[in-house]
Amino acid sequence: MILSSFQLGEGQRPTVLLHGFLGTGRNLRSLAAAWSAADPSRRFLLPDLTGHGTSPPLPPGATLSRVARDVVETARAAGFEGPLDFVGHSIGGRVSLAASLAAPGDVASITLLDITPGPIPPGLSESGKVLEKLRASPARAADRKAMREELTGRGLSGPLSDWLLMNLEPVPDGGVRWRFDREALGEFHARVNGEQFWEALSRPGLPVRCIRGGRAAYVSDVDAARMEALGCPVETLPNAGHFVHVDEPDALLRWLLRG
Repeated sequence: MILSSFQLGEGQRPTVLLHGFLGTGRNLRSLAAAWSAADPSRRFLLPDLTGHGTSPPLPPGATLSRVARDVVETARAAGFEGPLDFVGHSIGGRVSLAASLAAPGDVASITLLDITPGPIPPGLSESGKVLEKLRASPARAADRKAMREELTGRGLSGPLSDWLLMNLEPVPDGGVRWRFDREALGEFHARVNGEQFWEALSRPGLPVRCIRGGRAAYVSDVDAARMEALGCPVETLPNAGHFVHVDEPDALLRWLLRG
C-alpha cells in the first residue's frame, strides 16, 4: 500500500521519519527541516502512517508489521534505495522496530523518540485517553472553531485540540468532518499496544538508540536499563515530555547529529 508522504533534503542517506498516533507526517516537518539544514547528506521521507492523515485506511486486523511494510513500500516507490534509517516518535518508533523484523534488509538503523519496545500498559497510554475524548466528539461540525470548542469542552488543552484539528477536512455540503476513521483507529490502538519488539534489539548489526522525555512515562527506568543491556543507549531530556521534538527541539537535534 502506498502512503501519502512528502520529502525534504537532497542527500544520499535515506531517512524515514515516522509520526506518532493520531498525527501526520507534517508533525515532524520542522525536525526534518532543521536536521536537513544541519546534515545535507540526508534525504527525508515523511509519510502519513496507514489510517492517518490522507493515507489509505487501516485494513481490518492491521498490525504494526503491516503498517511497517506499507512504509517500506512507500519509500521504495518514492525512489529511496538501500537500507533505510528509521526515526520514529511514539507508535512510529514501534513501527520502525516492526519493520526491522518484517523486512530486516530494508532497515539500516532505528532511532526511538520516547518509546519502548515493550507493550504499552492501557493506563499509561496518553494517546488512548485523548482518543476516548476524540471518539466522544461529534463526527462533524459547522466549522473548526465549533469542533475546537467540542474538544476543549471535553477537557483537552487548546494546543492539543489544535493539533487534532489538523485532521479535519471540509464537507462538500458545508462544515468539517474528521478525515480519519476514529473507530478503526481505536480498535487498532487497543490491539497493537500489546505487541512487543524486544527481539529487534537483539538483531546483530542493527544500531538502535533511544531518547526519552524526563517528564514522560513511556520509557521507564526499568525499560531503559533493559534497552541499554541489549546495546541500545538511552538518553534523557529532563525538561521534555512525550513530544520531545516539540519540547526540546534544539537538544534533540544535537543528539540526532551525533548518530
